[in-house]
Amino acid sequence: MKLDEILKAVTVCQSAGDLYKEIADIQMDSRLVRPGCLFVAVKGTQTDGHIYIDSAIEKGASAVVCEILPEKRSEHVTYVQVADTEAAVGRLATVFYGNPTDKLDLVGVTGTNGKTTIATLLYEMFRRFGYKVGLLSTVCNYIDGEAIPADHTTPDPITLNRLLGRMADEGCKYAFMEVSSHSVAQKRIGGLRFAGGIFTNLTRDHLDYHKTFENYLKAKKAFFDALPKTAFALTNADDKNGLVMVQNTKAKVATYSLRTLCDFKGKVLEDGFEGMLMDINNREVNVQFIGRFNASNLLAVYGAACLLGKQPDDVLLVLSMLRPVSGRFDAIRSPKGYTAIVDYAHTPDALVNVLNAIHEVLKGRGHVITVVGAGGNRDKGKRPLMAQEAAKQSDKVVITSDNPRFEEPQDIIDDMLAGLAKDDMRKVLAITDRKEAIRTACMLAQPGDVVLIAGKGHEDYQEIKGVKHHFDDKEVVRGILANEI
Repeated sequence: MKLDEILKAVTVCQSAGDLYKEIADIQMDSRLVRPGCLFVAVKGTQTDGHIYIDSAIEKGASAVVCEILPEKRSEHVTYVQVADTEAAVGRLATVFYGNPTDKLDLVGVTGTNGKTTIATLLYEMFRRFGYKVGLLSTVCNYIDGEAIPADHTTPDPITLNRLLGRMADEGCKYAFMEVSSHSVAQKRIGGLRFAGGIFTNLTRDHLDYHKTFENYLKAKKAFFDALPKTAFALTNADDKNGLVMVQNTKAKVATYSLRTLCDFKGKVLEDGFEGMLMDINNREVNVQFIGRFNASNLLAVYGAACLLGKQPDDVLLVLSMLRPVSGRFDAIRSPKGYTAIVDYAHTPDALVNVLNAIHEVLKGRGHVITVVGAGGNRDKGKRPLMAQEAAKQSDKVVITSDNPRFEEPQDIIDDMLAGLAKDDMRKVLAITDRKEAIRTACMLAQPGDVVLIAGKGHEDYQEIKGVKHHFDDKEVVRGILANEI
């Protein structure tokens, strides 16, 4: 594509060099630059891309988009100045990859918890309806049936547009994606046109990045503020911030709830560790999910599918066939008669949701033993809160290592223990080795009990000092249960 065509997406302050040259690729990482590439120098949170302009040119970049024109310029390179490269890169990538969201219906899911479940279930539902569908999620990206590993909840804008471009080229009619607060704040979704947005809930998370809860809320809300009037904005009326999210949107607003009058109303009629019987808009449906938080997620899926034009009865039929997402309330039955549950819950609110769901099923007939940790180099403020919530709703708690990253595991555990009262400490064990912590919890369990292993869910690694070591909670649990036979 010609450079001048790509630049139509942004306002150019000034330029130097040939604007009509052919561009072979677009990159914001100088290490990935190849001959004929357009390099966009973005000022990120970790480093400033302007430092790497010379490196990009050495690797063959034929054009550079930057905020400050270099004093020394190569006569073979075109330099383009814009006011904000972070805002520009997504728009440039969207044009370069053929405006993919003009060719498919893209729905974004945002909130603290539930994003992966809702986006993945919508992907699976619309594939069952017979469409080619794309998915961009924390667990894995998919172009219809092709799996592409995911490194971030929302990819960088160039990777994102490349994936969406491939989805459009391969005939996908719909795409569903998780929209993280980071991606909104860093303008990674700039240039994309959404057919709909879904809000799940908002609780404390990512304050290491956003600094305040208000900033975190504003980042989520900005997604809905930017939706076009042709889109829908589906929000959770049970969350106190649900209506705040959509108060300035131009999109068509719809609501879902388990508690109040709304467009998509649900109620749990019966529940067990095998699933629930739900009433959704006065129709009964059996689903293979557990807990009120999952009932809320399923309402969001139902509402979004209806807003995308599917018939309610068809949606309910498919809803009854869907299974939980990997690492989200994965229940494994022990030969000894207890149930082990692996879940990704890594925020205080998510932990509360999972523990509530367990108690809703147990109804006081068994004990709950919770294995939980907290990630290193992340929001330290939630560590004592995680421990408090685990202790509040568990009969025994084993505090252990999660992904310590570059922190010492014991320091993280100490931060968690600091949130506990003396009475709580009587039912708490601290075991740094995660495998040993899970084994201990299983040894403590009796028939009818539940062992919750929280925090990592689908992850098959433990990140220590910059290295990802293989570690899979489900694999560990199955190994322990196999030895019980």
